Order: sequence, then structure tokens, then C-alpha cells
Amino acid sequence: MRLRRIAGLCFAFAALVFADYTPKWNRPIPPYRVISNIYYVGTNYLASFLITTPQGDILINPDYEQSVPLIRSNVEKLGAHFTDIRIILISHAHDDHAAGCALAKKLSGAKLMVMDADVAEVENGGAGDFAYRQHWTPVKVDRVLHDGDTVSLGGIVLTAHLTPGHTKGCTTWTTEVRDSGREYHVVIVGSPNVNPGYKLVNNQEYPEIAADYERTFRVLKSLPCDVFLGAHGAYYNMEDKLKNLKPDGPNPFIDPEGYRAYVDEREQVFRSELARQHHRRH
Repeated sequence: MRLRRIAGLCFAFAALVFADYTPKWNRPIPPYRVISNIYYVGTNYLASFLITTPQGDILINPDYEQSVPLIRSNVEKLGAHFTDIRIILISHAHDDHAAGCALAKKLSGAKLMVMDADVAEVENGGAGDFAYRQHWTPVKVDRVLHDGDTVSLGGIVLTAHLTPGHTKGCTTWTTEVRDSGREYHVVIVGSPNVNPGYKLVNNQEYPEIAADYERTFRVLKSLPCDVFLGAHGAYYNMEDKLKNLKPDGPNPFIDPEGYRAYVDEREQVFRSELARQHHRRH
């Protein structure tokens, strides 16, 4: 009983912390072209990407429900229409990336596609998450994705890579684009982060969490990457790169070295935390 009470307090604290993040992470910034037909339409901290095609558009990450009007405004600033969105995808089933799914789907009429291990969280509004017990508007998933599945529209093909740990169905998206006569590998990282309070050892709600993180780093290190993006702009140093985004200059988002350095650094943090928790247990 005491353990349950402590766990409940932890979940309540996490909910308060994330609620406090909402206004800080949900400030509008102007949309911009990342490369080729990939555009940033998210907030100051929550990355949302619009991929345009002749047959309609793909939106990755509707973010918070409160983010959806900001995302729609950015889509319209680009000269597109929110109803042109045919497919909605997410990086993982946390409220800052998935809570807006229901509203975005309603406003656009798009199909929502989610990795299998995150489907339950999206459809129950986050209530069954192993760490946070979040609450957002539940929404029906139209297509259940599996590791290695592809999502295609108007000549664009996105591949869903299961990179679990952060959530059980955390998804890293890859695609190839052509820009200025060259082909580029694009990687949109789901999340390799070990959040505060995550139990990597003896986690009864998610026993395979440490093995899943190890799998994630194997997958991320195996992906060819030219253009490094992610679920938060902070992953790929968006603010500094935006300052260096010039019409006639080199594209700062082409950053294979930054991608490799980021993955290596996140793996070191994971392994340090795993060792710390093992040591504390013994």
C-alpha cells in the first residue's frame, strides 16, 4: 500500500511538472522550410513537421491539443490548408506530441497512423502509460504500424523504425528527399531520452525497458543520416541552426556529424543511469 501511495505521488508530481511545461513549450514561432518538401510548423520547443506532396500532406506530431491552432496557423502561413493533411503520424505517445491527435484529426479529416505498442496509449488518452498516467482526448487509430512499415503519399515514402524505451512504441521516422540535385537521408528521431523517474532496473510495469533502450541505440546508429531532426528542436540544436539558415548559404540542418554525436551522447547518458540504478539496487 505504501509503495502504491508513493508511486501515486510520483505520477501526480510528474503530471504537475509536465503541465507546467505546456505554456513554456507552446509558444509560436514562424514556420520555415527545412529541406525539399519538409517544413517546420511546430512551436518553440515541440517539433512538428509538414511534408507536402501533390496528393496531400503528412503531419508529424500534432503536439499538445493547445498546439494545434498554432500548427494550423503555421500551415496556412506556408500557403497550404490544414484540410490538405491526409496522414497524421507521431514520434511517441506522450502528451506533448500526441495529445493534439484528436483535434488535428477532426479539423483535417486525416488518417491517424501509430506504432503498435503506442496505439493503446493514444486510444485511451495516455491513461495507461508506464510512467506518467497522462490524460488527453482519446482518438481512434486508423492504421496500426509495425517496425519497418512504410507510409506513402504522393511520391514520399516514410519508414517507421521502432525505437522503444522512452515509450514502448517510440518511433523514429526516416525518408529520402531530393534537394538542389542531391539525395539526402532524413532522420526524425523519436526520443532516446531517459526521463527523470524512469526505472531502468526491476521495472515491473515495463520489464524490458533497458533492453529496449539498447535496441534503440543499435537502430539509431545503423541509420544513414544527412538531415538530423527530432521530436524536440533541442535534440538537433534548432535555435542555433535557424540563425544560420540563409537563402544562399549551406543548409545547417544537413548535419550527419551532429546526429552521430547526439546519439553517442544520449547512449552514454543511458548507460550511466543504468549503471547507477544497478549499483543502487545492490
